[in-house]
Amino acid sequence: MATRNGSAEWKGDLRGGNGTLSLGSGAYSGPFSFTSRFEDGSGTNPEEMIAAAHAACFAMATSAILAEEGHPVDSVKTTADITLRFVDGAPTITKIDLTAEGKVPGIDEAHFQEVVEKARQECLVSRALAGVGEITATATFVS
Repeated sequence: MATRNGSAEWKGDLRGGNGTLSLGSGAYSGPFSFTSRFEDGSGTNPEEMIAAAHAACFAMATSAILAEEGHPVDSVKTTADITLRFVDGAPTITKIDLTAEGKVPGIDEAHFQEVVEKARQECLVSRALAGVGEITATATFVS
């Protein structure tokens, strides 16, 4: 299996400083700050990157399970919403809501729901984030 990487540099104190983060592949590099992370400032943040990674992994896992069952997938679109809350005085990811919309010929909505739940459990990012208190998956089937 491959090793993936990313990097970040932070300059200054927590509230007034700023940083940049980059994907190891070079596909993205951009700024982040206290306001982009904990408020509504411009730039990205680590949690947004985790959300994108989780959405991508989950969409691929759902498609892989369906393909293994012999159901070719037209599309699986996924969003991931990450909730941050203070736990014991520290900002903590407490919940991740995955929302998937699938277009898969030859199956019904009930089967799609079953596959989505299996993908939620088996997706490697879900497994990596097992310490998050709650990870939910909601599916919409497009016929």
